[in-house]
Amino acid sequence: MIEAQAASIPPALSVEHVTVRFGGLVAISDLNFTVTEGEIVGLIGPNGAGKTTAFNVITGFLRPTQGAVRYRGKSLNGLKPHEVASLGLVRTFQRTSVFQNNTVFDNVLIGLHRRGRDTLSDTLLALPRGKASERALRDQAWEILRLVGIERRSSEFAGALPYGDQRLLGVALALAAKPSMLLLDEPVSGMNAAETASFMTLVKRIRALGVTILLVEHDMPMVMGVSDRIVVLNYGRIIAEGSPAAVQSDAEVIRAYLGQGAKRA
Repeated sequence: MIEAQAASIPPALSVEHVTVRFGGLVAISDLNFTVTEGEIVGLIGPNGAGKTTAFNVITGFLRPTQGAVRYRGKSLNGLKPHEVASLGLVRTFQRTSVFQNNTVFDNVLIGLHRRGRDTLSDTLLALPRGKASERALRDQAWEILRLVGIERRSSEFAGALPYGDQRLLGVALALAAKPSMLLLDEPVSGMNAAETASFMTLVKRIRALGVTILLVEHDMPMVMGVSDRIVVLNYGRIIAEGSPAAVQSDAEVIRAYLGQGAKRA
């Protein structure tokens, strides 16, 4: 009975028979998978397998040649990235994207202002509504910085941060958009073992807040340690899908990817 109820829960994200062609090159072929509310799903595969292309389609940076993407039942086809983000589906990037010449705190505050409802005149004229909103936003900025673990860096310029902390600030900026689903694109790339272990804990904390997570990552211990389910791509096609244990022991996955010496696998 419980399994039947779980199977009846509508997915948060549905990628439905998506194909992407660049001229004669097929980057993704008939990609078809779902992510359930509250899940952490890992999307893995060799370089060039189509993972980032899939992220770009889901988040509106690229239109599929065929197929559809739906989030909570709403079609995302044709929506621009900011329109997708406004629905609660927010991503980070492989290359850290922060406001380098602003402090860490101001980076998060800028992110919060982007979704704030007060008008510019409220803030400039220091109207009561604007003052109250600004205080609330500053409190939220501190909460986000504490969540990701870089509150001690709040007064430092973003561009001067160590690489690992810049990645964490990128996550903080994504969280400032109040996502209901977070897409992490190679979030621990360039991190050392201690930073990666800390990030794994952060991912679980974010999920505990009610955020669904889809992540692309080459660090196999990290992916296997946080994911409820894993989807494996090779040459733009899904070759396996299931629990971390099932994927690790799949002969085709071992031959196509894990056997190539994926990072710390």
